[in-house]
Amino acid sequence: MTSHTVFIFNLIATWYMVGLIWMVQIVHYNLFDRVGNEAFAHYESEHNRLITPIVGIPMLIEIATAAALIWMTPSYLPRSVAWIGLALVGVIWLSTVALQIPAHQRLLEGFDLATYKRLVNSNWIRTAAWSARGCLMAYYLSAAIQRLK
Repeated sequence: MTSHTVFIFNLIATWYMVGLIWMVQIVHYNLFDRVGNEAFAHYESEHNRLITPIVGIPMLIEIATAAALIWMTPSYLPRSVAWIGLALVGVIWLSTVALQIPAHQRLLEGFDLATYKRLVNSNWIRTAAWSARGCLMAYYLSAAIQRLK
């Protein structure tokens, strides 16, 4: 696999997650408090079951390719930027493990307003980090395209 291929896979995974995180942040999570207390535990369980492959596979591709870019850095991507990109992935994963997963685990027991608000508010960390990664990757895509001219 070439450094360009790794870059493209990373770009695709990142931008997939940028779109998904904004939809989750603005639409999906904001509907959680409308499900109702009786149905919420089942709803949360189904949410977890259905969303895991949708987010898990791209997140694994993104972290693997972000790490690979450290060692397989294309000429148009400074190695320091590859490190910044990997650090942003680290922020995303840390937030996911430390904040979002525990909130979802608590919500499996039923709707809790404080946990719900913590989930929505803390998810802005991931939204911002993925957006920053998306902008970073888009900038270096434009640099790669410029080199082709």
